[in-house]
Amino acid sequence: MELSSRQETILLAIIKTYLDTGEPVGSRTISKYTDLNLSSATIRNEMADLEEMGYIMQPHTSAGRIPSDKGYRFYVDRLMADKEKEVDEMKEILIEKADKMEQVLKQIAKSLSVNTNYAAMISAPRYHQNKLKFIQLSRMGDDQIVAVIVVEGNIIKNEIIDVQQYLDDETLLKLNILLNTHLNGLSIEEISLAAIQKMKEQAGIHSEVISDVIDAVGEAIKADEDLEIYTSGANNIFKYPELSDHEKASEIITAFEEKKQLSDIVYETLSNEDVDRTGIQVYIGEESPVRNMKDCSVVTATYELDEGMRGTIGIIGPKRMDYDKVVKTLKSITSQLDSIYKNNTGKKNKRKKEILEE
Repeated sequence: MELSSRQETILLAIIKTYLDTGEPVGSRTISKYTDLNLSSATIRNEMADLEEMGYIMQPHTSAGRIPSDKGYRFYVDRLMADKEKEVDEMKEILIEKADKMEQVLKQIAKSLSVNTNYAAMISAPRYHQNKLKFIQLSRMGDDQIVAVIVVEGNIIKNEIIDVQQYLDDETLLKLNILLNTHLNGLSIEEISLAAIQKMKEQAGIHSEVISDVIDAVGEAIKADEDLEIYTSGANNIFKYPELSDHEKASEIITAFEEKKQLSDIVYETLSNEDVDRTGIQVYIGEESPVRNMKDCSVVTATYELDEGMRGTIGIIGPKRMDYDKVVKTLKSITSQLDSIYKNNTGKKNKRKKEILEE
């Protein structure tokens, strides 16, 4: 028997309230938390039907209701469906946005190298403090589960976790609810030891699973393997006699081609808390995070497109580079990037509003 829209609303309100308070939920409480404008008597009738259908139960006479396993299953399935719908709706927008962003960043790298006559690099923006959006635990076998972890930017990571004992569907369901209730919307820095301890206590004999999932979340949130870096103008290095020596130039060109060492510049820049987020950092000679650039100067700037979404722009040249021009150029670029992003976001939001009004 399908639930009516009103019954769904009441059931979800009961479950969410119970998750928050841990206390049986009465009709009067539900009447305050829903927009149905129903009397307590009407809500009681609906709750009686929900109890008859097995979605909620009454722990003892005269008490409010609490969710049954069937109710929890409805809640989690609904939650999963909503998340899948959200990801599907965002997928096309994200792909389009990523393609446009790649074109913009490549053009910026090219423009910087042409205008300065130095080598240039720019990293794609990444969330500086990724926050957890959703966790789903599923059984892979008798002694393994997989944790599907969704973080900001709809980045999805799968982590396989070994378990000491078989976890049945009911246990997995309760662990999913426990984890999502306590962790959704938090960055790894915001997950306190007290919160972890509380989850372990509530998990009881499965507390070890909680520890393993927290470790998996930390790995997923901090994962950096997908960093994209766009470069241009590496051959400009040959224009400067002090860098045109075959061995020196070869090392710098290799760093640009392989890009792995350029990642060190990005991480060094983004992790430096001594400068303003959009400030300039100058590495001269041996100060450079890249060993192959000890005969160069590297000037970087951090750009931010949205709260926590940051990237690095860098210009590499001789130690006698025109620092004044380079700094002004980088500040101008970071300002333009901010303007481009805000304009695009503003247009999308305006269009969404127009569609809703139609």
